[in-house]
Amino acid sequence: MKNRGFIRNLSVTLVMACIGIIMLFPIVITFTNSLMTEHEIRGNYGLVGQMPVVTQGEPAVFVNLKLIPDWLSFEQYGSVLLETPTYLFMLWNSVAMVVAIIAGQTVVSALAAYSFAKLRFKGREGWFRVYLLTMLMPFQVTLVPNYIIADKLGLMNTASAIILPGIFAAFGVFMLRQFMLSIPYALVEAAQMDGAGHYRIFYQIMLPLMKPGIAALIVLLFVDYWNMVEQPLIFLEEAFKQPLSLYLSRIHKEAQGIGFAASMIYMTPMVLLFLYAESYFIEGIQMSGIKG
Repeated sequence: MKNRGFIRNLSVTLVMACIGIIMLFPIVITFTNSLMTEHEIRGNYGLVGQMPVVTQGEPAVFVNLKLIPDWLSFEQYGSVLLETPTYLFMLWNSVAMVVAIIAGQTVVSALAAYSFAKLRFKGREGWFRVYLLTMLMPFQVTLVPNYIIADKLGLMNTASAIILPGIFAAFGVFMLRQFMLSIPYALVEAAQMDGAGHYRIFYQIMLPLMKPGIAALIVLLFVDYWNMVEQPLIFLEEAFKQPLSLYLSRIHKEAQGIGFAASMIYMTPMVLLFLYAESYFIEGIQMSGIKG
């Protein structure tokens, strides 16, 4: 029995290790290529997207993947940060939009989740199910109504056309409500017996207990809206108003090195945020699945 358990654990470990290597490989390639010179990158990817060239009866090599650069170079990062103003404009746009959406949705979701989880009113469960219907609808279904509303309100080609729908999205309410259901209602009753109102209960009791759930929500929202593509493509016409998620597709084939450096800078905030909030994130996800 011990041998079977050891073999099973070893098999699971090997499978997970292989999956981890496969998932990390593109990131490693991106990082190492960002430290190569433009000349070296062209030598490795010079034939990408071209027709096969037959030389002496053998097809040409399209891609030469290298993990170790011949010479460490940071010129690609310098080109992106110092010589590409469009990148900096889009970086600032991404930061401004994502911060506004996360701040707004966190406040709205926390208050709404408290109402659905701890307040007692007629039709609470029914209204919550109706509210969740908006979360079940894909973006493509609500695209036309959102476009018409944004156009009528004069929000087209402005960041508000993206920020406002993001603030009132249903996902945050659903997640924080599930988290609040794991908090005993006896805490609310005890506070009410001491004369506390709902605002005091929310800010002094519920909010401190919700830190893991809020941290998990912030991480998920950041990843979602940092990578948004469809919304800015539809609602923002001018390039200098668009977020960084649309920049990589516009990099010219002759500047592939800039693409690797830009990708690394683009990934860095997500990685740092996850590392900083990892413990809260895991705890929040676990408790959000507990129904009290």
